[in-house]
Amino acid sequence: MIVLKISNSSEVVASKVGKFLEFLTPDSVDQSTVEDQVIKKMVENLAAEGLKGEIAAVNGLDIDGSDLSIHEGMKVRKHTTF
Repeated sequence: MIVLKISNSSEVVASKVGKFLEFLTPDSVDQSTVEDQVIKKMVENLAAEGLKGEIAAVNGLDIDGSDLSIHEGMKVRKHTTF
């Protein structure tokens, strides 16, 4: 299993739409938007390589160094099979 944590979603959104619009959107929307685009590209690339599997965006899961924390209310926000 591979876990990917994106830590600069606000900066990515700001660079794409501008600082003013980024200021108006909550960080959770920025995170979801970036995660959705990353998932889309990963599915395209992995499927093109002939790989099959599943990918999910999960809320309530944190990585801190070698520690993996599961928070109450953890849920799968998005799930895709490729």
